[in-house]
Amino acid sequence: MWTSNDSPCLIKLVEKTVRSEVKRSPNRPIYLVGESLGACIALAVASCNPDVDLVLILANPATSFSKSQLQTVLPLLEVIPDHFHLSLRYVLSSMTGDLLKRVSGILVRGQTLQQTVGGLCQDSVALPLYLSVLTDILPQETLIWKLQMLKTASTFVNARLHAVEAQTLILSSGRDQLLPSLEEGERLFHALPKGEIRRAGDSGHFLFLEDGIDLASAIKGSYFYRRGKYLDCVSDYVPLTPSEFNNLNLILSYIEQMFSPVTLSTLEDGMIVRGLGGIPMEGPVLIVGYHMLLGIELIPLVCQFFIQRKIILRGMAHPMLFVKLKDGRLLDSFPFDQIGIFGGVPVSAVNFYKLLSLKSHILLYPGGIREALHRKGEQYKLFWPEQSEFIRMAARFGAKIVPFGVVGEDDFGDVLLDYDDQIKIPFMKSIIEEFTNSVGNLRTESRGEVANQDLHFPMFLPKVPGRFYYYFGKPIETEGRKQELRDKGKAHELYLQVQDEIEKNIAFLKEKREKDPHRSVLSRLAYQAAHGVTSEIPTFEI
Repeated sequence: MWTSNDSPCLIKLVEKTVRSEVKRSPNRPIYLVGESLGACIALAVASCNPDVDLVLILANPATSFSKSQLQTVLPLLEVIPDHFHLSLRYVLSSMTGDLLKRVSGILVRGQTLQQTVGGLCQDSVALPLYLSVLTDILPQETLIWKLQMLKTASTFVNARLHAVEAQTLILSSGRDQLLPSLEEGERLFHALPKGEIRRAGDSGHFLFLEDGIDLASAIKGSYFYRRGKYLDCVSDYVPLTPSEFNNLNLILSYIEQMFSPVTLSTLEDGMIVRGLGGIPMEGPVLIVGYHMLLGIELIPLVCQFFIQRKIILRGMAHPMLFVKLKDGRLLDSFPFDQIGIFGGVPVSAVNFYKLLSLKSHILLYPGGIREALHRKGEQYKLFWPEQSEFIRMAARFGAKIVPFGVVGEDDFGDVLLDYDDQIKIPFMKSIIEEFTNSVGNLRTESRGEVANQDLHFPMFLPKVPGRFYYYFGKPIETEGRKQELRDKGKAHELYLQVQDEIEKNIAFLKEKREKDPHRSVLSRLAYQAAHGVTSEIPTFEI
């Protein structure tokens, strides 16, 4: 195969292992994770085994060797005397990673400032010694051998990219000093029929050695984890890992500082309490509510449910958040992968049925994207379909329905250009139409405003962070009402009742927030300065 005698051995070794795994689990995909040279080997195995269900996770593939500085280093190394170790030391120095990334990673893990500074100081003293030892242990001929393998591997794989049919996730670093990984990631993304890309802009070549990069999260967030031949967003979901839980705590701390959310819920006896004590623990439970502008209320909501009650809300989200286009216009970066990590699924009747059958806690917004992308002056206005979409399905499984309202500082920004404004501007109108057509429109059979779901991004002027208020009403039982709610009229009555409860909850919060002494961000900052950053900020009396 390749000119290096070692390369075919590596491919055969991986192929043998893959075939062994296929025999053990013939109906499950085989995952190959490779970095740099390992990514080339993974691509080579995939090109030689198109009949195997492979999933490739490639970090900074060395397929770009011919375009890198290493291509020019190799001929020089072959004529440089063996005692000259400058080139090897240069290459090894790129393994140290970015200093800011290391600092942020240490702080996220909860170490004190003194521990962080101390650890970095020790590293700065020890690192030159380590590099000196490594250059003595690894002779120059070893580096030449490695670079030759990279060269031949890159040449072989690039000639066989057309044969790669495997599902492929490409992880590209923005600060790779050895290879042009960002450009190569884009090339492979367009060259591979089942390729997707995620960019880590602040990371170096050795991606998996850096803090803040979680391989499991990257696989889950990009919906690359599946147990069978096809992905099932519902049953293939994997709960949060410890690192994801730590990230959640970090996100929640930022949310607390910005929005200081107030959460109220209703017990079975009708008593309103602070917190989520009124949310039933046993599913299925349907959490039905109102979307603020751009769905900004989602992050605090999902975080609060998990932190307070260890409940994972399985959100029914617009398919736009899951569609990947080869022109790269849609969401393709790590932050948006949180949707998958926290259990979001594309909204559909099939997924809704599956979640109910698993007794999940399901987050549903009947107003959908029409509410999240509402126009000027439409704050707190519900845009629900005329037909009762979810009631009879919920009753079939005896689900409890919890209506909730949410208010903030009347969204978090003043809308400057909404849909009605943008559609009058020719170039913006063409962008909206192209984007909507490429993703697809939901509820094409619906009537009224909810059917108007052209995808656009409202332009707005941000406001000073206000306080968010959530109010979850008394759970509505559907257990034992399956036969009753088969009647469309009865189902529609309950549908209107849920809608009415949400509107009442919003009105209740709008009235009560006027009595909150710490509604403004300045008041909250002053309270935390006096009582501590982690102290719970009081609110209005219930």
